[in-house]
Order: sequence, then structure tokens, then C-alpha cells
Amino acid sequence: MDPLGARSHFLDVQTLPTWPQQLDQDGQAAAPEPSEDQGFPSPFPFRADINAKIVLFKGDVALLNCTSIVNTSSESLNDKNPVSDSIHRLAGPELRDELLKLKAGCRTGEAKLTKGFGLAARFIIHTVGPKYKTKYRTAAESSLYSCYRSVLQLVVEQSMASVGLCTITTSKRGYPLEEATHMALRTVRRFLEKHGSSIEAVVFAASDAEEPIYRKLLPLYFPRSEEEERACRPLIPADIGNSEGEPIVPERQIRISEKPGVLEVSSSDGSSEENLDLDLGQVGTHAFARMEGDVDKQRKQILQGQVSEAAAQKQHQRNYSRWLCRARAEDLSDIAALKALYQTGVDMCGRTVMVVVGRNIPVTLLDPEKALLYFIHVMDHITAKEYVMVYFHTLTAEHNHLHSDFLRNLHDIVDYKFKKNLKAFYFVHPTFRSKVSTWFFTTFSVSGLKEKVRYLDSLHQLFTCIRPEQIDIPPFVLEYDARVRPRPGCTAPEPCT
Repeated sequence: MDPLGARSHFLDVQTLPTWPQQLDQDGQAAAPEPSEDQGFPSPFPFRADINAKIVLFKGDVALLNCTSIVNTSSESLNDKNPVSDSIHRLAGPELRDELLKLKAGCRTGEAKLTKGFGLAARFIIHTVGPKYKTKYRTAAESSLYSCYRSVLQLVVEQSMASVGLCTITTSKRGYPLEEATHMALRTVRRFLEKHGSSIEAVVFAASDAEEPIYRKLLPLYFPRSEEEERACRPLIPADIGNSEGEPIVPERQIRISEKPGVLEVSSSDGSSEENLDLDLGQVGTHAFARMEGDVDKQRKQILQGQVSEAAAQKQHQRNYSRWLCRARAEDLSDIAALKALYQTGVDMCGRTVMVVVGRNIPVTLLDPEKALLYFIHVMDHITAKEYVMVYFHTLTAEHNHLHSDFLRNLHDIVDYKFKKNLKAFYFVHPTFRSKVSTWFFTTFSVSGLKEKVRYLDSLHQLFTCIRPEQIDIPPFVLEYDARVRPRPGCTAPEPCT
């Protein structure tokens, strides 16, 4: 307890500025250039009532005077990290004694409740964030969602008016901070939309390193005006989960219709078989519901040209789904370390920009199958919406050139959305030989790609479509471009449409 007359070191949540009240400090985000395809509604529209409940606080969550605060810990509830250490120090030894009574500890993704003891907060909600590995990314995402969801569910069940949320992950658990922040913000937003009527305040307590990330991403999920909503709409990730914010794993979804229907077979009119066929047709349109035949036989018929185009597309989708499942289960960290394919910002039409660095592709040492799996793993959620690709051919050597057979195989395997939603392929610093090879490949090997290719001799031309601050360019590309400039009069690419 503080001495009589001394100022408390705890902070009352009511005195902290809400997220909308920080708008004057942050200013409005710069809106991207308008485009015809930005008419779709934002998945996180401006909601003044929800924003009024949000507080961004840079400081120690243990200092918050609110109904409850969150402690991120380990399964045995004795983890040593800055957040947990501060909470234990201020709560006193009674907290440790209370946790010892929870002999079962707390499993990853769950939440346990204790008293606040020496804290200003009445309760502490303990939860265990997942350990992050690229190979098990899907499991980590689901567990982290479960952490935030379990915490918020406890807040509602215990009729708590306010909660202080720390970042439910620690550096030693390896979860990427920005990805974890996306999960936190979208889960809280969805929960408040559906179940948050009794919650008065949600405080995101961030450290000095975490606060800039929260300030950057909060406008995406909690826009403070319609203008900020429009400005941030193109920056919202393609993967935003379901209506609760939970990550979607397509291969885990049950593929039977919700209400199969009731069979009403009448034998008196002699049409039993017709009625049965009609009612079974209501069961569903998925493969399981239809009890499709021998898949190998169907594949053989496709090769012989005996199957319809629709059946061939279904077979292609099944094949792609198998590749996607493998990609999510495989350890692809060695391919990721090459930094040959990565996501950057958005173009002037608000479309996601993907970068390919040719010089970083060691074709002679690369496992083609793992490279294909990595491409599918990175690109699957990106291609759900329109996107563009930038290929830096700068200073590539013979051992960096991908074989046409690999590219043709990649084109044949990927889902239809990859080709449909690719709106432009910017080929930066091409050589005469690369132009000829690309022309032959796009003319005779694949269809629909040729008209999307744009050859750019300088970064200046690229910047007419993508602002410099929206693309991460390798240093050697910048140095090369500064030395070798195109002749005056080189045309810039067409504006995005």
C-alpha cells in the first residue's frame, strides 16, 4: 500500500485517453490513390461505440487500475518474463501461493483466473501463448487466437468492466510480433462486435518496442473515422479469419451442408426412386456428400480427354489442396532464409505487392519441390485478393535462372485464383535474353500472362505504380539502378487499372 497522502503509482483506466482521443496526436492516415476496385465494404468498418472502449497504453500492464489484467506465462505458470515478473513483484507472495494450488497449471490457449492481491486490478487472468515454428504456423495461430478468446470469455462470464491486455507472447517463444498483434486486434474487434456490450474498456498495454506496431495496426481494425477506414482498407491482410476472428483452416472444415433436408418418399405414386434422387441432391455438393467414385480412375479419364472441364477443375482443386496441406506441414525455413520471395506494401491501387529477387535464387542448389511448396505457402492467402508481383532481374547470373519446366509445373499446379487475381508482373532491369525467354514462355507455355508483363528499365518507372515507401528493395538493386540509368525518353508503364 502507498503511504497516506502519497501519490499512487497505479494508473486509473478512466484517466487514460481512448483510441479516438489520440486521433489529434496521430493525425489522419494518408489515403491511397482511389481506384475502381475499392468499392467493396471494409471488413472492419468505423464504429464509434467500439472505438470508445479501446485504449492504447505504453507502459506496464501491472500498473493498470482496472477490473482485470492479463499475465502471459508458461504451462506451469512460473514463466520468467518482464510482464510476469512485474505482476508477481507488485501482487506479492500471495499470488505465488495461489498459483501453486493450481496443480494442473494452464494449457496453451487456455486461461486461468486468480485474485489480484497487491495489484490495483481485482483479478489476474493467466494464459499461455504458443511457441512459434514456421512448420507449425497454423497450430500456433489457432492457439494464440484461443488465448485472446479465452481471456475475453472470462471477462464477460465474470462481468468484468475492464481488462488490461499485454502481448500474449514472449520473445523466447518466437512468435513474430506483428503477426501476433494482428491476431490480438482482430480477435478483440470481433469479440466486441458480438459479445462486448458489457465491456467498458479494453486496454492494450504495450512496451516501448511493441507500441509502434500497435499504433501502426490499430487503424486497420479500429478506424477512427470513415476517412481512416478508407485509407486503411487496402492494408488489411487477406487472411482475417472467420466472423469470430478465428483462423480458417479449409482442410478441417466439415464438408456437409448444414440442413440436409428430410426425405419424404412416397410409394403410392410409384415415384420413390425419383423422390429419393431429388432429396439426396439436397445433401450437399461436396465430394464427401456426393460419394464420388475412384479418384485415380477420374485422373486417368482426364488424361484421356474423357472428362468434362468442370470435373477437370475439381480434380485440379483437389490436387492443389494436397500441395497446400504439404506446404503448411513442411519445414521451409531454409527456403525462407534466401529472402527470394517476400510481401511488401501495396501499389497505388491498394493491391498487395509481392517481390521476387532473382539473384537470391540458387537454382543449382535449390530443391525444386521445396521451392514450389514455399511459393504456395506464402502466396495462398495473398492471392485471395488482387495482387501484383515485382521481379528484380538485377545482376542475375546463369545459376539464378529458373528452368522453364519448373515454371510450367508451378503454373499448372497453383490454384485458379493465382492467375485470376494477378494484375501485373513488373520485370525490373531485364536483359535482351531474358525478354526473349519470357516472350517464348508466355506465348507458347502458359496463357493469359503475356499481357500482364511490364518491362521496366529503372526504378523510376516502377515508382510510377508503387510508391518507394511501399516496397522493400534490396540494396544491390538500388546501387545498380543508380549506376545504370535508362536513356532519356524511356516510357513508364501504364497506370494500374
